[in-house]
Amino acid sequence: MSVRKRIYPFNAEQTVNILSEFGPLVTMFVVNAMYGIAAGTWALMISTVVAIAAMLLVLKRLPVFPLIASSVTIVFGALTLITGNPMWVQIKVTIFNAMFAAFLFLGLKLDRNFFKYVFEKTFHYTKEGWDTFTRSFAWFFVFTAVANEVVRRTFADDQIYNVFGYAMDGVNIWILFKVAIIMPLSGFYAWLLTRWMHRHQIPDPALAAEPIMTDAARADTRTQPASGRDVTRADLRA
Repeated sequence: MSVRKRIYPFNAEQTVNILSEFGPLVTMFVVNAMYGIAAGTWALMISTVVAIAAMLLVLKRLPVFPLIASSVTIVFGALTLITGNPMWVQIKVTIFNAMFAAFLFLGLKLDRNFFKYVFEKTFHYTKEGWDTFTRSFAWFFVFTAVANEVVRRTFADDQIYNVFGYAMDGVNIWILFKVAIIMPLSGFYAWLLTRWMHRHQIPDPALAAEPIMTDAARADTRTQPASGRDVTRADLRA
């Protein structure tokens, strides 16, 4: 494995997924601090649409999970704009993360692993590896849902708090919590799980059947016409 891979193991798809999840939140934090919750919510929704467009541009398709998350963000952002209540944007995280955790646990119980279904063509792991990966992320979603509710309920939107010498309302504290704590924690957790999953990695089935030539076979072709079937990686392992 290269040095870059050891330090940053995420591929282009995973990077776009991470940025599409937290980029809109960072934008909302900045705009909300400068112009208020209405402008911040508009910034959240517009940057979410931009993130969806970036997925299409970079990946040439729409990944399932970020698309669902982005769609939910737009719906709850619209509710905040209609009602003028930032609670809808905040509670979206609790509802979505709790529902997705339940969805992952249910899939494991029914032996229908969601992450395996979505990523099995890109990553090749044992069943135990996929199940452990999914179960770990399900519990992480439970943790983030609970943490989100604790912060949302602890800091009222109509009060001003002193945070490291800065006056911030409850919404800004909630966004800061998401950006400064949940975002790096999520990235670190995904990085840690990705590295840990290497122990469950199995050879790509497509490579196992790929025809290759041994040195003896390569020398033989110089003097004799090719005949019979190709030697494969699976043959060599046998």
